Order: sequence, then C-alpha cells, then structure tokens
Amino acid sequence: MAAIELAGVTKRFGGVTAVEDLDLTVPEGEVFGFLGPNGAGKSTTINMLLDFVRPTAGTVRVLGLDAQRESVTVRRRTGVLPEGFGVYNRLTGRKHVEFAMRSKEVEGDPDAILERVGIADAADRKAGGYSKGMRQRLALGMALVGEPDLLILDEPSSGLDPAGAKEMRDIVRTEAGRGATVFFSSHVLGQVEAVCDRVGIMRAGELVAEDSIAGLREAAGGESTLVVTVDSATDDDLAAVRALPGVSGASTDGGTVTVACDSDAKTRAIAALEEEGMTVRDFKTEEASLEDLFLAYTEDGRQEVRA
Repeated sequence: MAAIELAGVTKRFGGVTAVEDLDLTVPEGEVFGFLGPNGAGKSTTINMLLDFVRPTAGTVRVLGLDAQRESVTVRRRTGVLPEGFGVYNRLTGRKHVEFAMRSKEVEGDPDAILERVGIADAADRKAGGYSKGMRQRLALGMALVGEPDLLILDEPSSGLDPAGAKEMRDIVRTEAGRGATVFFSSHVLGQVEAVCDRVGIMRAGELVAEDSIAGLREAAGGESTLVVTVDSATDDDLAAVRALPGVSGASTDGGTVTVACDSDAKTRAIAALEEEGMTVRDFKTEEASLEDLFLAYTEDGRQEVRA
C-alpha cells in the first residue's frame, strides 16, 4: 500500500496556482525527500496531506485513507514536525510531550521521548527558555509520539548544530527501519542526500523530477567530474582532452586537471593527458551533488523527469 497518493492535484488561491496537476506516490517504508525553491508548492502540498488546505481539484490519500473525509484518523497516525514550530512558553518540555500524547490518545513515557531527542535534562524547564535547537528537538519528539506510521518533517534540521543534525538523521533511519514512511522537506540538501531513498523536485507548482539520486544524475545527463593529479599542465595542454567526445570542459591549476565528462569518457581523458606528455599521479571521480542536481532541475527549461 502507498503511504501517500496524490492524483491530479491542483490548488489555486484566487488567481495564483500553487500546485498544478500533481501526481505523486510514496510507498510505505520509504524516506522521500521533497525539494524545491521557495514558492514551488511544497508547503501547500504538505498542508493538503494534513487537510489544512483542500485541493481545488484531484484526490489526496494518506495511509490508504481519504485525506479530507478521514483527516482525524490520518493525523492520529501521522507525526508532524512543522516548519517554524512555536512552543507554549509556559509549558515544560514534558508537558508538551504529554499534550501530544493526549491529542493522539496514546500512552507512553514522555521522559523516554525527551531522552531520545536529547533534551531529557530540560524536561522540567519551561519551553519558552529553550534555544532554537532545543525547540526543534522538542518538536521532533512530539512528532515521534505514538510510533506514527507516517512522519512529515518540514525543515527538521533547522536550528540544529552538526551533532543535532546527525542525531536527527539517525532517528529518521531508525523510524524507517521499523517500517514508518518519512516525507522529508528540507533546504539542507546534504541532509536529504544522506537519508532519502528517493526525491521529488517541485518547480512553480509542478513536479519536475522524481527518482533516486542516482537516477536523477543519469537523467540529468550522467556527467561527472574527473579530477586528475599530474606533474604539471598548462591550459594549452588540454586541447586534446577538450576535443574528445563526451567531454564538455577541462581546466587546470597547473598540478590538477579537472574534466567535466560522461562516465564512458574518463579513460579516454586520462589517456589523452598522458599522450600530451603529462605524468598522471592520481585521479578521482566526483559525482554531481544533490545541490548540483537541484539547480539543474529547477532552472528554466529543464524537462520533467520521472522514475
């Protein structure tokens, strides 16, 4: 069963189309990264999953349930970490978790939740005195209440230091390991790349790419960067490399040659450097980062790509 199913979903606010004809399926147990620049329609889509906003057209199903008619059940089975989470200043961290438990009508140990997200020592402090990172940890703890079948995390690493971001990633992996589905929206692309099975990229209300990161690389052209350490090189030495099929560019700083090329052109590029009289001391391949792919798929003119 799919954890999330959107079919032909469009949402208009007056004359503005926030989401247009969106088809998206996220299988159970998957960690799905949901990406896009500001204004791409990500928040509107998340709000439709939770029935905070209703679509103008199309259908939304979450955990096999109609997101509108069965929204209460959906929310009880879903843990949500919203962007810009606001605490109740006068309530302690423990009281926040207890409130989440009552809202979902589940029992549990609030202190165990707070321990898991790293703020057990602040359980009896009023959340109004928490730092931004502590508030984010508290929000994540509240989302974990009741072992939800679906976690929707909107900018979950906001305010977290590197250690906190790693702990968040570990929690995501653990939740996925027990069978939960994680729908993960973030501008910190390294976080997404570290934990997600697949990603979807929104642009101007449309889903322009949906695949694994490896699949996106291939669909974007399959080009990678070959970095070759040589004894010495000049720009003139690179003419033969630049002329090779599958090579889109080459540059050097004197001791390193950087070649942008298709995967099957790497061997030819190294051979061409040696034929020009350079001694190749070492080489490595750098694949396109998720940030590179994100920019490629959100720039004007990029065609839609699906798995």
